[in-house]
Amino acid sequence: MFDIDNWMEIFNSIKHNKLRTFLTGFSIAWGIFMFVIMLATSNGAREGLSIVFEKRSSNIIQIQGRFTSMPFEGFPDNRKINLDQKDFDRLNNRFPEKEFISPLIPVDVSMSSGDNNTFGKCTGINTDYITINGIKIVDKQGRLINDMDIKEKRKVAIINKRIDEVVFKHENPVGKDLIMNNLKFTVIGVYSENSIVDIEKAYIPFSTAQLLFNNGWGFKSLAFTLQDLNTSKDNDDFNNRLMGSLATMHRFNPNDKVAINLLNQMKTYLQTIGIFNAIVIFIWVIGAGTLFAGMVGVSNIMLITVRERTREFGIRKAIGAKPSSILNGIIMEAVCITSAFGYFGLFLGIFINNLFRLFLVKFPNTKEFAIFKDPSIDIRIAIFAMVLLIIVGVLAGYFPARQAVKIMPVEAMREE
Repeated sequence: MFDIDNWMEIFNSIKHNKLRTFLTGFSIAWGIFMFVIMLATSNGAREGLSIVFEKRSSNIIQIQGRFTSMPFEGFPDNRKINLDQKDFDRLNNRFPEKEFISPLIPVDVSMSSGDNNTFGKCTGINTDYITINGIKIVDKQGRLINDMDIKEKRKVAIINKRIDEVVFKHENPVGKDLIMNNLKFTVIGVYSENSIVDIEKAYIPFSTAQLLFNNGWGFKSLAFTLQDLNTSKDNDDFNNRLMGSLATMHRFNPNDKVAINLLNQMKTYLQTIGIFNAIVIFIWVIGAGTLFAGMVGVSNIMLITVRERTREFGIRKAIGAKPSSILNGIIMEAVCITSAFGYFGLFLGIFINNLFRLFLVKFPNTKEFAIFKDPSIDIRIAIFAMVLLIIVGVLAGYFPARQAVKIMPVEAMREE
């Protein structure tokens, strides 16, 4: 039942201890506020990281020949390692983990059409690379490179939307000529792909690139996807087997880590996920610690409050006050302070987070916050934290109050 006298007593107690109440409330509000902000930050970072890796296949390996750094079997150091068809065939035949594979010949080129020109990258690929990098035609604008283009060494190209904007000014480029390094190519499609790099890029048939840009022999690198390698150990073992095979074929020291540039996306992905999970655990520990600090603040203030009011409690018992009324008053004061400031911290945390989300929507290309995508809060966890604080407030008031009401009135009135 609502007791106005009891509530007036609580408000008078708070009024006469403004600074103490504020400091206690601040610790509670700050604890729940930081918990909400850290929770939203970790969720936003997790979502951003997921989107980044969704844009790139996580099971891609790319190898590129470089220069040896140590002599081996009579061969000097600083020897160039060139990849060729034998490497392609060996990967195809001796590594069952291999799924899709494509040789690559990337070339920096000038690009022009009419009076418009730019610089970008042209890469020779086969049809497997279309699957590897998730290349798709945009808005039914043309088609992709096919096996006949590669077999007949056609001078055709697919371009990304960036070239469409800069060189063709959004005028349908399909069927038009694109000049790359003074060589004429016919545009057969406009594509999008799983890439976070926004530069002018064009793809042409691998056989055409090999003929025009690589003297008809070999290639610059190999890209392929793997299956059934889901742990760091599996990927390390595969990397070692691959490097051993390449060392045998090209006769360089298997311990020479710079002769072949090997980029394993799955290993990078697993390492990144591991680091991020550690960060999330750290954030939860910090958030829980901040909440705990607020709980300790509530406990301390209630202990001090009961200690200071011991004489008052003795007088009230002497004139007939029931122990339960004293107990209820102290508990309600603790709950009142905890609830009010806890709710304020929760509201402020959600408000700041919503402002941040609005900022990300308005300015999606801000580099400083590129990792954050839709930082959200599971309101159930936030409410759970609030309820936990209130329970602590009840307990913080109950135990010292229970000791206070057990004191005999004569002893309580002797307290200074």
